Amino acid sequence: MSQFPSDKPVLVTCGLPYANGMAHIGHLRTYIPADIFVRSLKKMGQEVTFVCGSDTHGTPIVFNAEELNTTPAELIKIYHKHFDETFKKVGVKFDAFGTTDDPINHNRTTEIVNKLIENGYIFPKIVEIAYCPSCDRFLPDRYVKGICPHCKKEARGDECDQGCGKHLEPGELESPTCTTCGGPAEYRKQEHFFFKLSEFKDFLLDYLENLGGTTNAKNYALGWIKQELTDWCITRNLEWGVKFPGHDDLVVYVWVDAPIGYIAFTEEWAEANNESWEKFWKGDGRIIHFIGGDIIYHHCIFWPAMLKGAGYSQPWAVVASGMVKIEDKTFSKSRGYVVWVGEDYLDHGFHPDLLRYYLASYTSHTKELNFSWKVFQDKVNTELVGVFGNFLYRTLLFTFKNFKEIPEGEIKPEIIEKIRKTIESSSEAMENYEFKKYADTTMALASYGNTYFQSNEPWKLIKEDKDACGEVIKNCIQIAKALCLLFEPILPEKMENAWKQIGMETDVHTAGYADALTPVKSGITLEKPSILFDKIEDEKIEEMETIASRRVKAAMEKESGTEKKKEIKKMKELITFDDFSKLDLRVGTIVNAEKIKKSKKLLRLEVDLGEENLRQVVAGIALTHNPEDLKGKQVIVLANLEPAKLCGVESNGMVLAGIDDNGSAILLQPEKKVDAGTNIG
Repeated sequence: MSQFPSDKPVLVTCGLPYANGMAHIGHLRTYIPADIFVRSLKKMGQEVTFVCGSDTHGTPIVFNAEELNTTPAELIKIYHKHFDETFKKVGVKFDAFGTTDDPINHNRTTEIVNKLIENGYIFPKIVEIAYCPSCDRFLPDRYVKGICPHCKKEARGDECDQGCGKHLEPGELESPTCTTCGGPAEYRKQEHFFFKLSEFKDFLLDYLENLGGTTNAKNYALGWIKQELTDWCITRNLEWGVKFPGHDDLVVYVWVDAPIGYIAFTEEWAEANNESWEKFWKGDGRIIHFIGGDIIYHHCIFWPAMLKGAGYSQPWAVVASGMVKIEDKTFSKSRGYVVWVGEDYLDHGFHPDLLRYYLASYTSHTKELNFSWKVFQDKVNTELVGVFGNFLYRTLLFTFKNFKEIPEGEIKPEIIEKIRKTIESSSEAMENYEFKKYADTTMALASYGNTYFQSNEPWKLIKEDKDACGEVIKNCIQIAKALCLLFEPILPEKMENAWKQIGMETDVHTAGYADALTPVKSGITLEKPSILFDKIEDEKIEEMETIASRRVKAAMEKESGTEKKKEIKKMKELITFDDFSKLDLRVGTIVNAEKIKKSKKLLRLEVDLGEENLRQVVAGIALTHNPEDLKGKQVIVLANLEPAKLCGVESNGMVLAGIDDNGSAILLQPEKKVDAGTNIG
């Protein structure tokens, strides 16, 4: 039986992006599927609210702010704005996007902590905390490093990030060292506060048995609970964060106030929309968390126990994604295996919907996702361009050329049945968080449409029976209508365009799946269609792979400490002034530039050298220079170089350029603009 639509309101949240760095594809593995899920639920007729916000507390932000000589408040403004803008650019549409430093979150955190104290679930305890005598301060989390007591690998204060990955409590690190001054730290006794997580074992075992979402989240959490649950230290020696009640020298641990942000953001949404936040957090509304696989423990153990202890509703489902690889390598910003959403994707002109499709359709949501530029190109070109885009364009172009409007005709029962079954199968996949299955099922309908168009041969039928041809085309447009609605959750901007192209006047974002079964109306005038998806060329992918390899190389050099070592260039043999005087070096102005079809590296330039005619010169700079950007630039040209043919194009001269450490061409240019043909030397 279908779970949706339900009469219970649904709240969907995403794990909070940490306001201490830029957005990368690893982030989007969580946010894009969540957005797809929310859009799909709305199409089923479900009442759903979607909230998120920036995680703004914790030692990494304080640490980074100190290094940048700024304040945590100023730092989080930058990154909060960055994430907010990035999410909007990639079509992730939250109903509220706040920060954990908003007053409403401070208030809600204080209320929950006080309730836990009142209910006897928080207690004080004297513990040993790392202290740096040189810096004269206690060292929470990232301010201290040492040896993990479990695996003996180097670790930071709250987590063994280089070894076993275990959460570490204050005082557990062996051989502590201050990360600020590099000096040895010592342990000093101090009072901190703990959450009685150990008392919630029986509750958590029962709770997890009924938890919805993905099985990887449930099974991972059950594995932890069957071991010993230890009480959590929930206070830190920091000035930045939510103050622990009655102790101005302590703040609550970031994993206390960050998830409470979900409640605070719901409150912000409720206040802005005259709604109720209690229907989710105090009632029986369904709370669904989308998270990365690395924070299952916090969301399936610590968080529901804290909510239970304070008298709040617990999550109904937790959806945990698999990890991300880059070109089959473990995701690592420090090693260069990262794809930044801005500089590596959007800034290069790739449409956000293409990435949304890749992340949804590459593999099962719980499995490891590998991002490869070549696979990305293949999926776009084969599936979006070759199957879906091809069906839409050929149908609409044929309609425009032969009818100019949606023709008359009956929608065949088998077409309606095919659409109905596709909606049923795709909705079931979505309810089970199987985004790849949803995408594949919808793409199969596009393949069916191509087969239907091809087998009915409308290009022949138009000459024999125009009415019969019109009916075939109307059925194709009915399939196209269904595809627009089914693909809208994955490709929202592209489907808005396609929806208009098939003559629909309603809003594709608010139209439901059921509308796909309503026959399209004959007589609606159609404009000349445009191509929705452009093929990604090999040259663009080579450019992206070059950028990626340079980043990895630079990271490796930095890690090995060789990034500043320069190769000593050997001087070539000496020449005489007479040899040099034979070179005819001139300033040239590039008038035209274009790529040479047979080559990935060469550009054909037309250069003004002050002569009667423009000079044709071939230059090997296509990988690093855009033809459009070269027009009007002045360069230095060796004008009396013997003519040569490169890829069949004659070159009459050489544009002088250097090569940087990454192998990129650096054009030699005059200090200021001069007349074309000015001699050099």
